[in-house]
Amino acid sequence: MEYNLADLWECVADTVPEREALIFGDLRLTYRDAENRINRLAHHFLKVGIKPGDRIALYLYNGNEYLEAMLAAFKIRAVPVNVNYRYVEEELSYLLNDSSAVAVVFHASFTPKIHAIRTRIPAVSYLFIRDDLATGSAAANHEHTAQMLADLGATEYDSCIGSSSPVRDFDARSADDLYILYTGGTTGMPKGVMWRHEDIFFGAFGGGDFDGRSVTTPDEIAEKALGGRLRCLPACPFMHGTAHWIAFTTLFSGGTVVISKDRTFDPQGLWSLIAKENVNLLVIVGDAFARPLVEALTSDIEADAVSCCTVILSGGAILSPAVKTALTDRLPGTMIIDGYGASETGGQGRSVTVAGSEPSARPRFRVNSQTMVLTEDYLPAEPGAVGLLARRGHVPIGYLGDPVKSAQTFPVINGERWSIPGDHAVVGDDGLITLLGRGSVSINTGGEKVYPEEVESALKAHAGVFDAIVVGLPDDKWGERVVAVIQLREAHAPSFADVNEHLRTHLAGYKLPRNIYISPTIHRSPSGKPDYRWAKEFALEALSTNRGLA
Repeated sequence: MEYNLADLWECVADTVPEREALIFGDLRLTYRDAENRINRLAHHFLKVGIKPGDRIALYLYNGNEYLEAMLAAFKIRAVPVNVNYRYVEEELSYLLNDSSAVAVVFHASFTPKIHAIRTRIPAVSYLFIRDDLATGSAAANHEHTAQMLADLGATEYDSCIGSSSPVRDFDARSADDLYILYTGGTTGMPKGVMWRHEDIFFGAFGGGDFDGRSVTTPDEIAEKALGGRLRCLPACPFMHGTAHWIAFTTLFSGGTVVISKDRTFDPQGLWSLIAKENVNLLVIVGDAFARPLVEALTSDIEADAVSCCTVILSGGAILSPAVKTALTDRLPGTMIIDGYGASETGGQGRSVTVAGSEPSARPRFRVNSQTMVLTEDYLPAEPGAVGLLARRGHVPIGYLGDPVKSAQTFPVINGERWSIPGDHAVVGDDGLITLLGRGSVSINTGGEKVYPEEVESALKAHAGVFDAIVVGLPDDKWGERVVAVIQLREAHAPSFADVNEHLRTHLAGYKLPRNIYISPTIHRSPSGKPDYRWAKEFALEALSTNRGLA
């Protein structure tokens, strides 16, 4: 057996077949049950002509089907591709074309978007999961959706599961098989980060154990699984790395993944599910999740009922000190972890807060042995000096279809590949690393990364906008809010609603500026690069005087 994700899953499934693997509402799947369904789905993929290396787009809400589809793809050496379900048609079309996805697995409620772009994407096979087939309950809406599904030639997921073979008779696989995670790039367009299976297993899937005591041979995964008792609830979407990384870490350690059926964030519902299913690990994204959870604990949920939750992990956005303290005050037996990593590096470090400890005012992490801070000349940075956070060892092999950016982000130094995605950091005398931020000035709003150039491009497509710079400003709820500074064209005076309506045709809702401020001119460097420092100062002053676009 190699460090192939499908091989490792099969080993765990054979070792603990009667243990619960996936819980989704009333559906409770043991490892044997899940393995049966995954084999059937993999045979369906083969039947429709999917070959090794082909990409399968997952345009899905959270559910057992998401993880099943990933594993079914791995079984036949195909590559699942995560799709942000908040994307508008333009973004969706871009990603499906960039990934060359030959198949799309989607919830039926997304049918109108898939149908609208069907002539612009390479997909030839469609598999839908029956949910709320239309936004309304009227029979006409259901009939219209059914007709669109028929136009696509889409097959229903459960019918494929029921009619395909459960036999595990697939070709041999390799540790070099691909895993791809799409993330936003510095140009504002999503990029597919390519990992070998072995590297993502050790780089982000726990290496066989949540506590970091990685296996030393593939066969040790069975021994680890025998003792696995982790019950994990990823509250964030599987379409982001944090959620499915921790889900697979749980499965590869023989644990149970509990999945909420809620499609909107419901703190009371999460606490109730935690209590019902005896969840001991909750995965969230920053203060946008944590603040409502704290408020629910204070008013509606008894802390004793959820004391089983001994670890709360935030990935994708860092928790504020006040929120960490509030959580440990209410749940004194719970460890609060800020996990740090990126799509291009996997997990790199963590910051732990327990009851009685004083959270650091700045994001400081204890990192793994493969991570260090480098100078721009790729030399180890001295303590106190600002450098680039880098990782070697189990790192990606590059970006899909972008050799130039791959060479920049994943340079080979002294014969060894490194991942240097652009985060600036300082290493302290105690070995802890203080994170300063991404040099690409990306904006992290509620765990979603927003890249200024993409929003700027959409703004400048408006007839009344001559130029624009987009920055992030502090926000109590979301960590950061997207803010735009624009220069209007002569004789144009658009309203906020007008600009917002225009942007909604280009961008997902979380990327839209919450405030738009007008400047007579936009400051840029002689080379034409935007002056983000000036824009942030201008926006902060404008915010204080409340003179934004009405």
